[in-house]
Amino acid sequence: MKDVDFLTANGIDVDHSLEILGDMDMYNETLNDFVDESKDRIPKIEEYKNNGDMANYSILVHAMKSDSKYLGFTILADLSYKHELASKENNIEFVNNNYEILINEANRIIDIIEQYLSL
Repeated sequence: MKDVDFLTANGIDVDHSLEILGDMDMYNETLNDFVDESKDRIPKIEEYKNNGDMANYSILVHAMKSDSKYLGFTILADLSYKHELASKENNIEFVNNNYEILINEANRIIDIIEQYLSL
C-alpha cells in the first residue's frame, strides 16, 4: 500500500479524487497517466506560449486544469484556470509573467507523484 499521507502532506486532496475514482488502484493508475501526459503537454504549452499561440495554449492549460481538479491538485488546478482565462482573453502579458509559477507547480506535482509511485 502506497503512503497516501505523503500525497496529503504535499497538498494533494486524495479524498476528493477517491470520491470520483472510487479506489486507490484507479487513482494510482490515473496518476501515472497524468505524469506521462504532462511530459508531452508541458513542452507543448511552452512552445505555444513562446509562439504567442493563445488558442492552443488555452486548450492545453484547460486540460491540465481539468486533470488537476480530478486528481486533487488544488493549487495547480487554480493556476491552470487563471492561465486558461488569461489565454482566452489573449492576455499574453499575464501568461508570460506567470508562466514560471504554473510550470514550477506542475513540475512539483510530477515530482511528488513520481516519488509516491516509487514508494
